[in-house]
Amino acid sequence: MIAAVDLARVGLVLLTVLAAAAAALATWGLFQARSLVRRELAAYFVSPIAYVMLAVFLAVVGCRFWLTMKQLTASGPQGAEFPLQFLFSILPQNQVLDVSKPEGLAEVLSGVAFWLVYLLIPALLTMRLFAEERGTGTLEMLMTAPVRDWQVVLSKYFACFVFYVILWVPTLLYLPVLLDLHAPRLQWVLTPWSLTLAAGLGAVALAVLLALPRLGTAFRLVSLALFLGGALAIGAGAWNHYHADTEYLFTVSAGIDPMPVLSAYLGLLLAGAMFLALGMFVSSLVRSQMVAALVSVTLSLAFIVAGILRLFLDPAGVFYKVLSSFSVPLHISQDFGRGLVDTRFVVLYASVALFCLFLTVRSVEVRRWR
Repeated sequence: MIAAVDLARVGLVLLTVLAAAAAALATWGLFQARSLVRRELAAYFVSPIAYVMLAVFLAVVGCRFWLTMKQLTASGPQGAEFPLQFLFSILPQNQVLDVSKPEGLAEVLSGVAFWLVYLLIPALLTMRLFAEERGTGTLEMLMTAPVRDWQVVLSKYFACFVFYVILWVPTLLYLPVLLDLHAPRLQWVLTPWSLTLAAGLGAVALAVLLALPRLGTAFRLVSLALFLGGALAIGAGAWNHYHADTEYLFTVSAGIDPMPVLSAYLGLLLAGAMFLALGMFVSSLVRSQMVAALVSVTLSLAFIVAGILRLFLDPAGVFYKVLSSFSVPLHISQDFGRGLVDTRFVVLYASVALFCLFLTVRSVEVRRWR
């Protein structure tokens, strides 16, 4: 038993080291191709499709927020135990709905509309990444740039993922109401971990200030090193400050458990990373943006409708369990939306994303050889 535990710890340490090495390599590759990252990210802000997509997305989420507030203020079986579970699901568990009434029908339709819009977002964000380059003939010029194929793929993927995260930033305004947050309390606490946290925040702020002006490659490297070191200091300081210290720098009291918020957003970010990688792989195979979007939506639809198809199967059957394992709305509803992080779903999202990125790199390499 002790040997098995030690072996598991060694494996976890090795996996952490490999992940850190891969993250460092990816960061260095993005730094070398930073001009391509800026180009791809700026392309989203000059396109009207991005703003229309943002408006539609916020409108649908706003409708879900309004319905969630109605459930929070309701009593009896209609009340919502986990607000994030209701906000980001098609039909929450333990929910009594009467679709014959306008209120019940609106809740079901808004849930379906949310996941349909969510399904379209990755396809619209990734359809132009390579399909537009191939259609306009600029992909050949990009292949002659002094960057490697994996850097091109990673830069485009990082830019679309950043814009995907930006879409979710306005939804943070709903959290103070959903969690019943009270006024925060700030105080200066002198502990080793609080000082580590403060030093990390200062390093990240200094890194951002150094990265804004064009001061040369040396300052960029210093800025990158400060940012990475500050991020590590923030993570270690915040974790240990919360678990080891008795008094905290920043205290916020909430009427509802905040852990489902962190797990729900983690699940949505991981699922989005999977769908974006899948959409980018499809975009690298075709020349038309419309075809890329349609194929991407069709492939991604399997992860959305799997939870609906399982309703027509025997709960004790094998296919029921298989479909439940691939249903993203079901994962958000039953696990992430309730504060549970199931590593099976994390591995699913991460493995599909990495595999699609690998296939995209191979697709670009084949294009170069041709």
